[in-house]
Amino acid sequence: MNTAAFFDLDGTLLDGNSGWLWMTSEWRQRRITAKQMFDGTVYVIAYKLGMLDMEQAMAKALETIRGNREESLRTRTHAWFHEQVAHRFSPPGLDAVEWHRAQGHKLVLLTSASLYESEAVASLLKLDHYLCTRYELKDGRFTGHYVLPQCFGAGKVVWARAYAQKNDIDLAQSYFYSDSITDLPMLETVGHPMVVNPDLRLRLLGHRRHWPIHSWSMAPNRS
Repeated sequence: MNTAAFFDLDGTLLDGNSGWLWMTSEWRQRRITAKQMFDGTVYVIAYKLGMLDMEQAMAKALETIRGNREESLRTRTHAWFHEQVAHRFSPPGLDAVEWHRAQGHKLVLLTSASLYESEAVASLLKLDHYLCTRYELKDGRFTGHYVLPQCFGAGKVVWARAYAQKNDIDLAQSYFYSDSITDLPMLETVGHPMVVNPDLRLRLLGHRRHWPIHSWSMAPNRS
């Protein structure tokens, strides 16, 4: 069987939260209102505290793109990613990706980020696959709903298990890197849970369970 290295994105491979960067960009371009920007900021803080109602947050987020064409969002997301996100990868995180690549492990992004950001990340880092949140479409336009299960919390385990079964992956020999207590179900699923820049609750739990805890440095030239 094969071994996989699963990587969370925000706060793990990236030195911050790309959702915040996206909201800021959308607000500056007047695609979202000040109220939507405020709500998004609250959700980002709640996520960091491990207290986020992700279903509510996602429903609010998808309100901002309902009716938009998929290709339009894909184009905007890729342009935004290369301008504002691509330089924010943590050097130790990139080193970890390359170490696993050298071991012959499957490299998989496992994130609640959108399909469009995820495909940009996977292309840039030359990952084998990405598992992410997908938005429901009808006739090429967003309906305002997402595909179940959401790739968050226990939903990440569902997506990872399906990928593992299809690709002959032994999860007991696999790795998962994450910074958030919300990823506890997936950390408990793999044989090698790797805690990176953890929030307080995950740090305490990681110490109790004797999990490896990494402090990955910020990306250089952060702006």
